[in-house]
Amino acid sequence: MSYFEKISQTELKENPIIMGIETSCDETAVAIIKNGREILADEIISSATEHARFGGVVPEIASRGHTTAISEAVERALKSANLTLEDIDAFAVTEGAGLLGALLVGVSYAKALAYSTNKPLIPVSHIRGHIAATYLADKSVQPPFITILASGGHTAIVAVEDYYTLNVLGGTLDDAVGEAFDKVARVLGLSYPGGPNVEKLASMGENVIPLPKMLKNYDGGEYDFSYSGLKTAVINYVHNSESKGIQINKANVANSFQHSAIDVLIDKALKATKTYGYNTIAVSGGVGANGYLRKTLTEKANEFGLKVVLPEKRYCTDNGAMIGAEGFLQYKKRNFADLTLNAKAIIPLK
Repeated sequence: MSYFEKISQTELKENPIIMGIETSCDETAVAIIKNGREILADEIISSATEHARFGGVVPEIASRGHTTAISEAVERALKSANLTLEDIDAFAVTEGAGLLGALLVGVSYAKALAYSTNKPLIPVSHIRGHIAATYLADKSVQPPFITILASGGHTAIVAVEDYYTLNVLGGTLDDAVGEAFDKVARVLGLSYPGGPNVEKLASMGENVIPLPKMLKNYDGGEYDFSYSGLKTAVINYVHNSESKGIQINKANVANSFQHSAIDVLIDKALKATKTYGYNTIAVSGGVGANGYLRKTLTEKANEFGLKVVLPEKRYCTDNGAMIGAEGFLQYKKRNFADLTLNAKAIIPLK
């Protein structure tokens, strides 16, 4: 009997223990999750300091980092949870989207673990994983709800209609909000990672520089975004000032950019909750760790009597716990993969 035939006959457990493996970028992350909501272990080994020397993630360095760290991350997680591989009921792994070489490390390792233990292998979308972090932040929350998906690669307003159905109401037409933060960080001379450093600088400035409103005369989707023009406006402001010998207040630039980039996310998400009649709004993705976003969203949502779910900052950025949480949902659907599972650099947002 083949591996897939064996796992196809697996009897589902009521409260499964799932290992989540995430290697889509520069974080080697392994977590162990029980029943989709309880974190038994959560380990992250990052190669971010190595990438900082180059001003951004270098795919080859990331892939090598995962290769050397993956075994240690798994061992740490098992030790932290006081479990063995035999105690794990299924192995969930990010199949995409992300850096192909980095993803392949996690997928290959997860396949080896699943095959050697005769346990199910669960492919997980990185984006669905970010949304599933909501269930770790609030164990009582259930769909439907609106989520602001804001990361380095994606920006969208998503209606989470049920545990498996995502309705993408609108998204970015060009740069993602995380990309815009990184590019503005570079023009301001800030080091990688850009997002946290722009936020830190912005805390020392004021929103006093007029920047263009996105999609001013756009007649497309009401929940769409565009960050290319905003990013260009910041770059032009800095370069034009420097060419004229005018010393700029970088903190004010960062603060004004942050307001323009994030206010529109909040406004459109709040509009979606009203339109769809939902009473809960969540944040997913790395930009969800931004303090201004978290504070402003909470204040505005409270005005409308909405519940806000904000994952810990650790669970906004890439982590294994979110993959384990989404893996639990896919486990319940018996969405198991065979050993031909491959990594995908791009996965549709759906």
